[in-house]
Amino acid sequence: MFKFLKIFLSSILIICLFITAVFGATVSSECDLTDINVPIDTKVENAAIGQKLDIKAKSVILMEPKTGTILYESNSDEKLAPASITKIMSLLLVMEAIDRQDITLETVVTASEHACSMGGSQIWLEPNEAMTVHELLKATVIASANDACVALGELIAGSEEGFVALMNSRAKELGMTNTTFVNCTGLDAEGHLTSAHDVAVASSELIKHQLIKDYSTVWMDTLRDGKSELVNTNKLVRFYKGTTGLKTGTTSTAGYCLSATAERGGMELVAVVMSGETSDERFNGAKKLLDYGFANYNFFEIEADLEGNETVPIKKGVMKGVGVTADGKLNLLLPKSEAKDITQKLNFKKDITAPIKKGDSVGECEVFVGEKSVGSINIVSKEDIERLNLWITFKWILNGLLTL
Repeated sequence: MFKFLKIFLSSILIICLFITAVFGATVSSECDLTDINVPIDTKVENAAIGQKLDIKAKSVILMEPKTGTILYESNSDEKLAPASITKIMSLLLVMEAIDRQDITLETVVTASEHACSMGGSQIWLEPNEAMTVHELLKATVIASANDACVALGELIAGSEEGFVALMNSRAKELGMTNTTFVNCTGLDAEGHLTSAHDVAVASSELIKHQLIKDYSTVWMDTLRDGKSELVNTNKLVRFYKGTTGLKTGTTSTAGYCLSATAERGGMELVAVVMSGETSDERFNGAKKLLDYGFANYNFFEIEADLEGNETVPIKKGVMKGVGVTADGKLNLLLPKSEAKDITQKLNFKKDITAPIKKGDSVGECEVFVGEKSVGSINIVSKEDIERLNLWITFKWILNGLLTL
């Protein structure tokens, strides 16, 4: 019955693609979509920490994005052609432009001849065709459309060349030392290279923007009033629990690439597979990496426990104590075997003396796993406290006399 259902669903999709080709609906994907309804391997990877995973790809990495901790890697610094996972950096710049309010999702973009000339995956934009940023994001993220990606880049930087310069500059800021972008799409080009590690770094930065997940978690959508169908090139969106994205890539030079993100139990992971031998291998490889991470690690966001210590004494101030608060939280990633006996210890500075400014450090909350110190949270003043002087003392005495 299951085999029949797979054949039936695949047949339906093939028919839809045929109708698209014949009657002019405008979507072209980098992936062979004839197997898009075929589930990935459901076997759960139960490898222990330190055990080698069987992944048929040149380079892989598994990273926890909030701490940047590498949980698994193999040849992760080799410079390789990235295909369309290049668009992770392109999309990061778009998200940051939206955050700065340089553009909005409603901004209308008119397609240039250059954008419309892209090969590979595309939505077949016509010169001067107008789409919103929202529509172009759908096309770029879901269907990996090169023409839509270039149109977004031209909106932000005026030209693809200018946008690529911004991509390389941002990569440098993020410490992506193995990366050089030549275009914003990932089409094969001499010198257009990155590494699995660098892709994981860019992916970690991109998923800080919740907006990207409004697109990267969509399985199917449409453009042009339903005339153009979009099918997500990332099969994990449909077949792997907790998938939040992110981007596939396929070219003859790059092979089969994937940056996959997923979240379970409050922990999100980034798995990158580069130069996979087959399309199935990249998806199954990413799944093995994610399974490995979820099986072996827990993520904790530790808040300082200040109960009973909301104020600390100070000397020579207009007040005897100052209110305090924690400056942030501590992100802690631990093997499940160690994820117990997490304790805290408050260490306040001795002889804290006014004046004190809001935000000044007054101590720390030290976090322990067992007897091992694993990090700390800064404790800071919630307010300004002036230093007591003769003039302030005189005003207090005067006010006291006037109220008699």
